[in-house]
Amino acid sequence: MVEVAFQGERGAFSEEAAVSAFGPEIRPLPCRSFPEVFAAVADGRADYGVIPIENSLTGSIHRNYDLLMEHGIHIVGETEVRVSHLLLALPGVRLEDVRRVLSHPQALAQCERTLRTLLPSAELVPVYDTAGSAVILREEGHRDAAAIAGRRAAEIYGMTVLAESLEDSPENYTRFLVLGRKPVVPEGPAKTSIVFAAENVPGALYRCLEPFAARGIDLTKIESRPLRGRRWEYLFYVDFAGSVHEGRCRDALEELRGRTTLLRVLGSYPRMAR
Repeated sequence: MVEVAFQGERGAFSEEAAVSAFGPEIRPLPCRSFPEVFAAVADGRADYGVIPIENSLTGSIHRNYDLLMEHGIHIVGETEVRVSHLLLALPGVRLEDVRRVLSHPQALAQCERTLRTLLPSAELVPVYDTAGSAVILREEGHRDAAAIAGRRAAEIYGMTVLAESLEDSPENYTRFLVLGRKPVVPEGPAKTSIVFAAENVPGALYRCLEPFAARGIDLTKIESRPLRGRRWEYLFYVDFAGSVHEGRCRDALEELRGRTTLLRVLGSYPRMAR
């Protein structure tokens, strides 16, 4: 049985992503934080890790980009989860009883407009996890509060559903990366993730991206993050369609290497079907 680490409690959307990636017969390893997920994979406590990397409404999870750079772990897959938020409470609690709403800050942001209409005077309380907010209600017995989490959490913790589809937009998806200790050789459509840095001179980024444009390689995402210890300089994280095992991609990376001060391939992995 595959052991998969993820951030959050049982019932978190990250656990749902792990099931999406590996099937229901996994051994889940809940972790309190994202660094713990990376550590669990690195030291062998988990076979794989699953981390969120971007949400279609609120954007990238920057902490996980930084952790990818800090650890020698490979991206071996990706999956996405349709995020549908429910308002959960202990059995017997009514909507009019709710004075506080607990959830992960990302979930609160994704439901902001709906909550202003549904519970205009409720205090929004950020906690470490969506499913974790349901755990807090259950363990501490709060009857004046509700949690925003998914249906899986409602079932696991025996919560009452006060409202469904809280997300401000139905186009609410989170993309997750699958992490492993060893790289994979993808079969079929592939994606590759890299990170690089270049000299801080005019036209440097253009020159770094030119090898991909010249070969017709589709860049699917670009993200910049501060380069630690180098004020106002940046690392560039790039996803592109293709594998390092393809000739044109390998040639583009070799040309890029001569134009950068740092280049690392984070992984080539099967591309998620849309």
